[in-house]
Amino acid sequence: MSYGTIDRVAVLGAGNMGHGITEVTAMAGYDVTMRDIEDDLVDGGYEQIEWSLEKLEEKDRLNEPAADVLDRIETTTDLDEAVSDADLVIEAAPENLELKHDIFADLEELTDEDTLLASNTSSLPISDIAEVLETPERVLGLHFFNPPVKMDLVEVIYGERTTDEVAEAGYEWVESIDKTPIYVRKDVRGFVVNTVLGPFGGEAAWMVSEDEATIREADAAMVHQRGYPMGPFELADLTGIDVGYHVRKEGGTPVPPIIEQKVENENLGQKTGEGFYNYEDGNGADYEPGDGEGFDTLRIEARLANRAAYIVGEDVSTPEEVDIGVRLGLGFPEGICRRADKIGIDTILEKLETLQEETGSNRFEPHPYLEELVEEGRTGEDAWAGFYEYDTDEGDLDSYHDINVDLEDGVLQIELDRPSRMNALSEDLLGEIDDLFSSVDTDDVRCVTIEGAGDRAFSAGADISGFSSTKPTDMMQVTPAFETVNDFPRPVIAKIDGFCLGGGLELALACDLRLATERSSFGAPEIGLGLIPGGGGTQRLMRILGETRAKELVFRGSHIDAERAQDWGLINRAVDREAFDDVVEDFVSDLRNGPPIGLEVAKKVMNEGEDASMEAALAMESQGFGLLISTDDVMEGTMAFAEDREPEFEGE
Repeated sequence: MSYGTIDRVAVLGAGNMGHGITEVTAMAGYDVTMRDIEDDLVDGGYEQIEWSLEKLEEKDRLNEPAADVLDRIETTTDLDEAVSDADLVIEAAPENLELKHDIFADLEELTDEDTLLASNTSSLPISDIAEVLETPERVLGLHFFNPPVKMDLVEVIYGERTTDEVAEAGYEWVESIDKTPIYVRKDVRGFVVNTVLGPFGGEAAWMVSEDEATIREADAAMVHQRGYPMGPFELADLTGIDVGYHVRKEGGTPVPPIIEQKVENENLGQKTGEGFYNYEDGNGADYEPGDGEGFDTLRIEARLANRAAYIVGEDVSTPEEVDIGVRLGLGFPEGICRRADKIGIDTILEKLETLQEETGSNRFEPHPYLEELVEEGRTGEDAWAGFYEYDTDEGDLDSYHDINVDLEDGVLQIELDRPSRMNALSEDLLGEIDDLFSSVDTDDVRCVTIEGAGDRAFSAGADISGFSSTKPTDMMQVTPAFETVNDFPRPVIAKIDGFCLGGGLELALACDLRLATERSSFGAPEIGLGLIPGGGGTQRLMRILGETRAKELVFRGSHIDAERAQDWGLINRAVDREAFDDVVEDFVSDLRNGPPIGLEVAKKVMNEGEDASMEAALAMESQGFGLLISTDDVMEGTMAFAEDREPEFEGE
């Protein structure tokens, strides 16, 4: 069977997931029909889409008017009408296997054999859903995360009979709607993200149930010591304690007593006003940074790593896919495989073995893949191999994890790759920037661009949680990353689309040129945290903006838009998003084709002359001019001018 181009999509369900999937599908340019069983449900879902698109339009997050997106959406309560000409059907009905069996049996009758049939289920095996079909090979999982408009991740899940062609077609479609897919090659319960997440809340609940920790200790430690966006109990209150309870019951997993107790008392979290914290009469999740002292964070992270080992060792997904999943799907500060390599696979294995011996619980039974890694000496970063291979050659462009790097036609392109954290600057990310700029062969580079991954931010600032356990003396090692960018002998362009705040603004200030979309915003909000900019922001803002405007930004901690940033001279250009790539390319072309030595000398003279007296600065300029006058590039430039052609500079 051949699965052709996807032109029309049908989404079955108009609830939170259904209308969200419909919206992102239409935003990507597809014609889509949203179907539910009652007019009120369909109308409610459509109204939510209208509201969301209006908000996105107000924030300049759409590439076209909201009305044009809505024109691609049809609604109906008639299943045959919804799916008869669809190339892809996505079921987003309640998590009831019998209901899904009925839906998919009908779909098999109403669709062509080459129509892809997908389920957005988050808990039911794809194989179980497809078991009632005569064509189970065309059924796959497309598990979006809530809310689909904001969450970038989609798990592409194989059932037992799903063909590679079907999974690949689903994967390519997810990419086409500007989401990030990961393969789940075996139909394991919980897929990738929820499989890893289970012990995050589960083990913490066992520790509290067994009087080995308190709720606030667990949450404070995991957030303020280890950098997770929420503590395990805070997260359970947000998603609903009963949700985790039922997942464990359905999977045959023992339920920690504290969770049993909360469900029995109907204290299910924020939705009932009380869960692990009190949201009606109390202050909610009111833990403090110091509450986590002495909590055993390794016990939880060892179990997370063990679940990752299960996924990788059973060929469900790769380490890269696991890490993309937990970062984009859960907002983890870094991938769990990457973190395990930092901790040390041998340290994790020893912890699990010790806990298993002490408790007798099979929760801590190490997966054979962990044991295999240790036996092979692949114990993590220090051994140059663990879940990942670590290249020992400095400057290898493929050896970074928090930045994506590409060198093409003399342009070193850098992408800050932490979209789930709005590209917040962690200690690791800054270290990778420092390493790259310090080690790359400048002879191969004509200019550099830096941008943020995703569509929300260049960088929204420093990752405060990532520095929470850092000693003050260690923070002194962060600033050199900005200085390395500032001192790099080739021009550096900051490509800014979205938020450019705090440490992100400081990184942009360290660049030579700053180009931004009109929707971008800039600010130094550190004062609101009782801090000041710590990466050169106070000094570079003073030099670029002058005292009055620099102090306004720093003292007030407020944002300014791109138009004002351009008026103030903070950025070189503020342009419409549709024209942004063309404007960037114009700048890059001029720098890529310019004289490398001349640009290097110009940057050095201008940077160093800024802090010198006028007399000394003029002397530096004169020396630079004299140095350049005898180069081959100057001869080439002179000849090209005389011959009325474009020069071809070689950097000699």
